[in-house]
Amino acid sequence: MNASLPNTIRITIEFTNLAKYIAGTPAIEVEFPRGITYGQIVEWLAERYPDMVGIIIQDDKKSLLNSNLFIINGEMAQPAFRMDDTPKDGDRLTLVAVATGG
Repeated sequence: MNASLPNTIRITIEFTNLAKYIAGTPAIEVEFPRGITYGQIVEWLAERYPDMVGIIIQDDKKSLLNSNLFIINGEMAQPAFRMDDTPKDGDRLTLVAVATGG
C-alpha cells in the first residue's frame, strides 16, 4: 500500500485579546489544503472575520498588522513572521492580537 500523505492538514487557531472578541470564540479547528501558507491563512481569516481587517490584519488581507503575530505551538521563540512559510498538520497557531495606539 502507498502511505501517501493526506491532501489536507488540520490546525487549531487560537484567538487572544481583540481577535478573540471579534471571532466570538477562543479557538477554532480548521482543515486546510496541505501546503497552505500563513499568508493564505491570514486571507482566510480576513474573509471569515472581516472586522479583523484594518485592526489585526493588513488592509490588503495578506499579512498581519505590526504587533500582531502567530505563535506556533505555544513557542514564543518561534513566531510565524514569514507569511510564505507553511504550518504542519496538528499545529496550534495562537493569533496574538496586541492593540496599540495612543
